[in-house]
Amino acid sequence: RETEAMQPVPAPHFFTFQFEGKTSFGMSVFNLSNAIMGSGILGLSYAMSNTGIVLFLVLLTCIACLSCYSIHLLLRSAGVVGIRAYEQLGLRAFGHPGKILAAVVITLHNIGAMSSYLFIVKYELPLVIQAFLGQTSSSDEWFMNGNYLIIIVTVCVILPLALMKHLGYLGYTSGFSLTCMVFFLIAVSCHTYSDTVKSTLFTLNYLWACSEFMCFREIVNFLSLDLQTAYTIPILAFAFVCHPEVLPIYTELRNPTKRRMQNIGNVSILGMFIMYFLTAIFGYLTFYDNTEAELLHTYSRVNPLDVLILCVRLAVLVAVTLTVPVVLFPIRRALTQLLFPGKPFYWLRHIIIAMCLLFAVNLLVIFVPNIRDIFGIIGATTAPSLIFILPGLFYIRIIPTDQEPMNSRPKIQAACFTALGFIFMTMSLTFIGIDWMSGEKRNLGGH
Repeated sequence: RETEAMQPVPAPHFFTFQFEGKTSFGMSVFNLSNAIMGSGILGLSYAMSNTGIVLFLVLLTCIACLSCYSIHLLLRSAGVVGIRAYEQLGLRAFGHPGKILAAVVITLHNIGAMSSYLFIVKYELPLVIQAFLGQTSSSDEWFMNGNYLIIIVTVCVILPLALMKHLGYLGYTSGFSLTCMVFFLIAVSCHTYSDTVKSTLFTLNYLWACSEFMCFREIVNFLSLDLQTAYTIPILAFAFVCHPEVLPIYTELRNPTKRRMQNIGNVSILGMFIMYFLTAIFGYLTFYDNTEAELLHTYSRVNPLDVLILCVRLAVLVAVTLTVPVVLFPIRRALTQLLFPGKPFYWLRHIIIAMCLLFAVNLLVIFVPNIRDIFGIIGATTAPSLIFILPGLFYIRIIPTDQEPMNSRPKIQAACFTALGFIFMTMSLTFIGIDWMSGEKRNLGGH
């Protein structure tokens, strides 16, 4: 029951799914949680050191809630037109240009994420091997060369997983990846448990004992507001990017309903919210203002041969490696929908696209020494688009006006949500421009 104005293109009747929907609720939670969790978790303690504990918690809560709302918009739009692909929602809302835009945004963002994960493998795996060998300095052996190591990891681990036909099959590896990150959280908390308890009790007793005016300065330390705080907002905003994976996971879900998929999104985001906050606070309460942008580097600077931290670094390497195939699936689907619309599943095409993507990402990681600025531009434009702008625009364009007029509360909320995405994009690009002009190199965060 759509009006003429709300039908930019006819519904793509040719779009059918070859998946049977066999993935369980738990496996879907594992896959979506693994898609949310990225290398950015290592920088959250640094973000907390820039904002203070209270403001960090407020910002993290707001971003988590906004991400849940964004998933609601996607599922609502997909339910109206019976489409479960991000690119096809773009086609439905804005015609072929919308489909191309969605596919390009997903491809650029996920290639950036895959590259960031392989960069961690490139620089961290040689250090782990070096520590296992008990060496304090690098050598010229081939197994200490990060370029060789990422090729080996890609061929032996990532490629076989990327060739899986269904994303649901990766639920087992996603569960193991999340287990590694839970081990990371436990190790960090155990490493700092006594100091955390002491500092917390000291803070509570001090705030209780002193007067309001005497404690004002100390309370401000828990609610830090400065220029660095503004740089932290994009880091937190990008910490919950999982939206390209939402609809593919919904497609393969057993007994799929919008409510069931929304619950998967809520559980996944809640789990990552807890993990993010605990990791940030334990790391921050250990090093305070000495926290570096990459938490494991801070521990390694204290004791590079610490066995526990060595195991943690290995666990993080395993986690990011197993995340790459999950991130690759939406890219392949976007390219398939863009280049081969309506075509049935074909194994050779499935394999070739995966191999080409991994080959391109490996070349990028090997031959480009520093692409942080490029990733910054991509992240500053694609992440707000995927989380805020496109879901809001899809909702406004796809939901019929006879069901929800433009002046209705849901569509006004979607319009404000879209505007918030443009604000985030403008902020991020502005911060990158300030960095370039000032010559400083701050980390705007990643996935």
